[in-house]
Amino acid sequence: MRVYHLSDAQHALSNVALRRIKISRFSDLNDPFELLGADLRDKVLREAFRETKEELHKNKGLICFSKSWENPVLWSHYADKHRGICLGFDVPDHLLSPVDYTPNPLKVAHDGIRNRPQINQEFMDALLRTKFIDWKYEDEMRVFVQLDHKTIESGLYFYPFSENLTLREVVLGPRCDLPINSIRSLVANFGPEVFVIKSRIAFTKFKVLENRIVTRRKA
Repeated sequence: MRVYHLSDAQHALSNVALRRIKISRFSDLNDPFELLGADLRDKVLREAFRETKEELHKNKGLICFSKSWENPVLWSHYADKHRGICLGFDVPDHLLSPVDYTPNPLKVAHDGIRNRPQINQEFMDALLRTKFIDWKYEDEMRVFVQLDHKTIESGLYFYPFSENLTLREVVLGPRCDLPINSIRSLVANFGPEVFVIKSRIAFTKFKVLENRIVTRRKA
């Protein structure tokens, strides 16, 4: 499946040059409800969930993608106010987990006999993919990664480009002033071919679209 990762231009160029992408950590994400998207009115359960989040932060990470790059809010929030770059990757479907957007936190089932919450693997899998409905504009897909602590660099973890993360597109933001031919030179030796395009804001709708005049222009 083709999925997209938006960032500022500097980080995007670093990703391409080093052929890798940074792995995000749960406690560093911009949504404080990550892994806490459940009804946690019970104090004991609330503390248990926070401890679980801390443990997952230590050993598990994720890479966040969107299904499309056309939403202008994505560019505003994640690509330096449209001055950044979007990288399009082909990722095997079985590695991708779609985010489920919901207006209400998940309900935690209880064992009526032992009066204990029932937290099984199915519930945890759902929790990893649950976000408040107002995040729906992201149209997010996630790849979960087990952290290899032997590869840490200055506190960061990275996932290399490979058959599981194949770069196929580079989209320059509407306000990105980098020369398109310089980016094409950067990816010239990639295989399979990487397509570089310039984007613009649409004239008749709230979307970001390909600027075909710039994309097709030759040096």
